[in-house]
Amino acid sequence: MSKALVVVESPAKAKTIGKYLGRNYVVKASVGHIKDLPKSKLGVDVENDFTPQYGVIPAKVKVVKELRAAAKGIDDIYLAADPDREGEAICQHLYEELAGKSKNIYRVLFHEITKNAILEAFKNPGRINQNKVDAQLARRILDRLVGYKISPLLWQKVRRGLSAGRVQTVALRLIVDREREIRAFVSEEYWTLDAQLSGEHPPAFKARARLLDGKKWAVADRESSDRIVGELADTSFVVRRINRREKKKYPVPPFITSKLQQDAARKLGFSVKRTMVAAQKLYEGIEVGDEGAVGLITYMRTDSTRVAESALEEVRGLIRKNYGEDYLPPRPIHYKSKKTAQEAHEAIRPTSVARTPESMKGMLEPDLWKLYNLIWNRFVASQMNPALFDQTDIDIEAGRVEFRATGSISKFRGFLAVYQESRPEDDPEDAREEAELVLPETRVGERLQLQKLLPVQHFTQPPARYNEAGLVKALESKGIGRPSTYASILSTIQDREYVDKNEGRFHPSEIGEVVLDLLVGSFQELFDYEYTARMEDQLDLIESGHESWKETIAEFYRRFSDRLATAAVEMRDIKTEAVQTDEVCDKCGSMMVIKWGRFGRFLACSAYPDCKNTRQIAATGSEGGGEAPRPEEIECEKCGKPMVLKRGRFGEFMACSGYPECRNTKKIVKSADQVTVKQDVLLDETCPVCGHRLALKHGRFGEYTACSDYPNCKYIKLKSTGVPCGREGCTGEIVERKSRRGKTFYGCSLYPDCDFVLWNKPLDDPCPLCGAPFTLTKTTKRTGTIRFCNSEGCAFKESLD
Repeated sequence: MSKALVVVESPAKAKTIGKYLGRNYVVKASVGHIKDLPKSKLGVDVENDFTPQYGVIPAKVKVVKELRAAAKGIDDIYLAADPDREGEAICQHLYEELAGKSKNIYRVLFHEITKNAILEAFKNPGRINQNKVDAQLARRILDRLVGYKISPLLWQKVRRGLSAGRVQTVALRLIVDREREIRAFVSEEYWTLDAQLSGEHPPAFKARARLLDGKKWAVADRESSDRIVGELADTSFVVRRINRREKKKYPVPPFITSKLQQDAARKLGFSVKRTMVAAQKLYEGIEVGDEGAVGLITYMRTDSTRVAESALEEVRGLIRKNYGEDYLPPRPIHYKSKKTAQEAHEAIRPTSVARTPESMKGMLEPDLWKLYNLIWNRFVASQMNPALFDQTDIDIEAGRVEFRATGSISKFRGFLAVYQESRPEDDPEDAREEAELVLPETRVGERLQLQKLLPVQHFTQPPARYNEAGLVKALESKGIGRPSTYASILSTIQDREYVDKNEGRFHPSEIGEVVLDLLVGSFQELFDYEYTARMEDQLDLIESGHESWKETIAEFYRRFSDRLATAAVEMRDIKTEAVQTDEVCDKCGSMMVIKWGRFGRFLACSAYPDCKNTRQIAATGSEGGGEAPRPEEIECEKCGKPMVLKRGRFGEFMACSGYPECRNTKKIVKSADQVTVKQDVLLDETCPVCGHRLALKHGRFGEYTACSDYPNCKYIKLKSTGVPCGREGCTGEIVERKSRRGKTFYGCSLYPDCDFVLWNKPLDDPCPLCGAPFTLTKTTKRTGTIRFCNSEGCAFKESLD
């Protein structure tokens, strides 16, 4: 029997699949896409039915050559890329490059990389799904038309290097719209009132005011609150109604891509990219003990909650065995997917629940284990009985105020024994506190003792800025993007510097807001939320064979080209704008104007080019997390001239306006609520080189001690570890240093004469086993802090935790 060739995308996937197929198959990897549109031009013939000009990616020429060589003399070729549009497009391009007169080319599909799934897929090979190929092609052409037609407009009107994206711009719009909501938000005062009460039976409990004179509680100022508190001091608190009921909390479906990204962000602190990288590894195959390489989860780009019947049988068996019949529903639970879901896919689940997180712990890297544990728990919980609670509401009358106390007691944990869904940010904290409150036994008509009244002042808060989980949730709720695109959308808007990430939350950059306003102003429909969602639906219709990709693109381009021609004339020309200000140039006395540059707005002298003075505009609190100091507020301690705000490779900093004669600079540190200029702190110690006082300074990588007469004296005091150099005959000591990228390492103080270095911190404690003069310490998530010997062949190691 002659061998067959199998082509997948990744080497890891090739290794796992090759193990299952045996000697009669040669498994190779394409390492992703092998063909694409050219980078140097549009690559789409708009005059000839939008024919794409695909070519082999230059970096993949060698790969294609190797695949052709592997296919030589082989009759059967199996294309086994991922089961989505991108995978189908990869298969189509492989077909175009590898097809020959006598070759049979098949498409094999599987949603998990396990032995049974792989062997079953190869027993029933199919053909390339042209509708999926067309849907991917339509998306690629749409994105190319938008990007390559609009980006030159931005170069012309703003500056070179900017770009527009069909879906990414809409994601940017979400962030900018949220930022403007925050800026426009006016905080309002309101008061809540809790009563600490006790009855005939313990425990004491809290009740919250909910009605005032029969209407919803709404107290807006201290005066009103104090008046009501005064009234209640001599009022009887009487139980008027008790409502007891059993409440069920139902399990949630197994993960789809968006929900996995959101839960991993909330529970594990993972970025969307980090989640998808870990999920990809779990899907493609991990070495697991005697089993060897095996895929641990099903395909991770899916919007379907469907689960295979065999997996349902297996998980029900595990629940019955590990948790008991009380936790097992009488029938498997089938969850309903949204209308646009691709039901051919499954939800994200373990390929076998028999591989419990506990059994996998020693075999997986920390990130992979955490994500696998999350997926396993959610899947098992999705097939368990609901949790049961006894919930009680007690309504208490006190004069013209009605209070309510709500509490619940868990009767049956159900699925909560395995998995607790993360709480979205917009869930009220009070609701969770009330649900956890334990109430005493009471009766209607019972008089309660007032122990304390607790009025609390609050202020309404603006909506929170998006974090990654929130942005994915917003995109999904509006129908923008698909499981395979969320990670790239978030990466692109950050790579283009249209948004900044501050403490995990997205802030639009100044250039991001300007670009968005120009694009929405000129292409309002194209970057509309609903229109973008409709385009996603049309791509789904192409995939299902209900629409032609050429007709869809033609209809889009007809309207797009009209708007493009209008925008070329009507779009604001930011590049040439010069907005007059009241600022006076400190070099020539002319008026300063606001212009746009590479890093956004800046002040420039109106007498340019005779005077080339420029100055950075201080960022506002909404843009940068606090208001930056005005230039005249800080004086250079070296020459007395004012410090000015500037921007360099590593962000904003304060610099002396007397540059280049005076090169004094100061670091700016931004936090959530303020901007601080880090001043040098003079020390009592003198510089050993020039005799000036040393100063505590602040640089790119944090604090350091150096000569206060910099740049005339460039002495920097290195932080000593107190450990002698480990090289024989050297009289130096080991000091702490920083690499060019800010990573800490330890080296000899006599460098460059001695180049002895260590990556781990040395301790002035000899090794108890071999007597080496010092030991090292390091901290990892897995082992904690340990002390160990640096000598070759010495096995000394101990925990310091």
